[in-house]
Amino acid sequence: MKRVGELMTRDVVTLKETDSLARVDLLLSRARIRHLPVVRGRRLVGLLTHRDLLRAMASVCQGEREVWVMDVMVRDVATVQPETPVREALHQMVSNRYGCLPVLDGSGELMGILTDSDLLRYCDELLWEKDLQEAPGEYR
Repeated sequence: MKRVGELMTRDVVTLKETDSLARVDLLLSRARIRHLPVVRGRRLVGLLTHRDLLRAMASVCQGEREVWVMDVMVRDVATVQPETPVREALHQMVSNRYGCLPVLDGSGELMGILTDSDLLRYCDELLWEKDLQEAPGEYR
């Protein structure tokens, strides 16, 4: 059985609660990602997504005060552990329409993130293997 720890992205770009939205926008565009865990040290305290940024930027455009990560991040974040079966994590993501699940160790420290892109790469790998198995012998 495949586990989350085998598929998760380990090199995670993170934010601090005191980061500005300008920094968020820069990180999202440079790294070409859509989910940014917010940490205090290595402990997860929230999550900011591209959708959250768009919503917050609309407030800024309407002349409201400067907005910080702590003002717009989601605080109650669903998480998984590296030992969680991939199928269980996938079900949680699909059922709740999550684009990612931060991966925490037993003490609550961020170890990685499982994203829809990680799952699509795994799906591609499985389909490739299936296609090879179904290919006529001469093509194997």
